[in-house]
Amino acid sequence: MKELLEKFENKKPEVVFEWSDPETEAEGWVVINSLRGGAAGGGTRMRQGLDKREVESLAKTMEVKFTVSGPSIGGAKSGINFDPSDPRKKGVLERWYKAVIPLLKNYYGTGGDLNVDEIHEVIPITEEYGLWHPQEGVVQGHYNATEPEKIKKLGQLRQGVIKVIEASNYTPDLKRKYTVADMITGYGVAKSVEHYYNIWGGSLGKKRAVIQGWGNVGASAAYYLAKAGVSIVGIIDRNGGIIKQEGLSIEEVTDLFLNRRGNELISPDLLSFNEINDKIWDLESEIFIPAAASRLINKEQVDAMVASKLEVIAAGANVPFADPEIFFGPIADFADQQVAVIPDFIANCGMARVFAYLMTSDAEMTDEAIFEDTSRTIERALRKTFEASASKVNISKTSFEIALSQLI
Repeated sequence: MKELLEKFENKKPEVVFEWSDPETEAEGWVVINSLRGGAAGGGTRMRQGLDKREVESLAKTMEVKFTVSGPSIGGAKSGINFDPSDPRKKGVLERWYKAVIPLLKNYYGTGGDLNVDEIHEVIPITEEYGLWHPQEGVVQGHYNATEPEKIKKLGQLRQGVIKVIEASNYTPDLKRKYTVADMITGYGVAKSVEHYYNIWGGSLGKKRAVIQGWGNVGASAAYYLAKAGVSIVGIIDRNGGIIKQEGLSIEEVTDLFLNRRGNELISPDLLSFNEINDKIWDLESEIFIPAAASRLINKEQVDAMVASKLEVIAAGANVPFADPEIFFGPIADFADQQVAVIPDFIANCGMARVFAYLMTSDAEMTDEAIFEDTSRTIERALRKTFEASASKVNISKTSFEIALSQLI
């Protein structure tokens, strides 16, 4: 696996597009690792301090993810180094998308990512520049669709991604009009844990979980896990956190989901970040969901969680371990040898899978069809891993071997 990984990590990306904003200090990159299958896909993120290496790492992660989610295309990513809380953000995004429209028209498909919203930012801004949908480049480059096929696929994408969830079992509140894009990634992360126990043995009943991050992914994963009977015993967010050793009720988890301010955890019981960070890693729990930024989890935290009965980590964040390597460094390797680590390209492939599903010719446009397709996709990937090795450790290594053998 390590030889395959090294070869893949060291492969030079096919396309690197670099941009400097003429009106602010913002800078950005599109990295296309390859144009496998004639196209590449990957979302747009924004954060202060982001650099080209991070974007390249995420583009390679996307390429691996597409071996699970489909379609069979190359990995890409867009990244903008800029403070997303700056009031000039909208103008930066408008100028960014104007610059990259030629790529998005022909062979690159994008979407939302960290601090960039698919529905409220990516879609309306790219529509202004004549794009039917941010995935148009994939439809054009990969499918070589005829005009009627292109219209159908793009129509399904336009309808499906922003579809308001109407089935009560997929949303915490029908009145709030949450969309597929709001909920699908966290749903997939939660389902990956459920499928892990179903395949390797065990059940979710009486399991306890700690959640890192309270954005769409962390909050929705917590909601779906709580619905499945898991006790959420701790939440750590950038502004603080909550510990409840007997477990938060489904009503409490739902209220915390609904009461978010943006992606911020809001509660009268909030502990300071320093206090929660001192306590949460030693909290007894079987499930850990890292769903904040990339590269946050260090070895000491893994050690503490393993000593506190940890069984499974399902990566809601891309590359959650604090390794300098693109995919799999010593911390990830250590965690993989101690517990079941469901890698990011399986656990959080929900949105990528939705795009792939909506580009099929016979996509059924219902909540159940879209959500259950993501669940089945994740289950298939985990069953392939189990068939290769039934061990409850080295799951990430085995999964990488299966994926990389398709790419190299």
